[in-house]
Amino acid sequence: MSTQPSKSIQPTQPIHPDVRMGHVHLKVADLQRAIDFYCGVLGLTLTQRFGNSAAFLAAGGYHHHIGLNTWESLGGAPPPAGTTGLYHLALVYPTQAELGDALQRLIRAGIPLDGASDHGVSQALYLRDPDQNGVELYWDRPESEWPRTASGELAMYTRPLDLKMLLDTAQVAASR
Repeated sequence: MSTQPSKSIQPTQPIHPDVRMGHVHLKVADLQRAIDFYCGVLGLTLTQRFGNSAAFLAAGGYHHHIGLNTWESLGGAPPPAGTTGLYHLALVYPTQAELGDALQRLIRAGIPLDGASDHGVSQALYLRDPDQNGVELYWDRPESEWPRTASGELAMYTRPLDLKMLLDTAQVAASR
């Protein structure tokens, strides 16, 4: 395998604007432990399972947003720091209140956060799954609220996210 930088190739035209990201498929050490986290803590639904080797999880009746398997990783350890691979998968919540609900789920399960940030365009919670894969849970602000420079360019930032405000938002929504 070459470690030389690859030649930069510029596309002749952009990809179709309706192309979207599909699912992520993770290698895990313990299938049930991963299912317990993604379904039991985060609230995804198990849509199909193949014995003790693979499972597919989703939200909203979709066939799968996350695939899990132990085909090459049963009992394995997470990749060591300093290696390439998945930085994180991201789940997008439809409202700020739903992101607050996700935070409540993490607190109830005793799952620690790696971080919580307000990026101007979004609010995000960062954590690790049981196999130490990075997970981002976030809510996008409406595009009309995104921070812009004077010339109209996107001006994202990273600031601490107010977790109390996020929990309060979830509480208010739940009481309606």
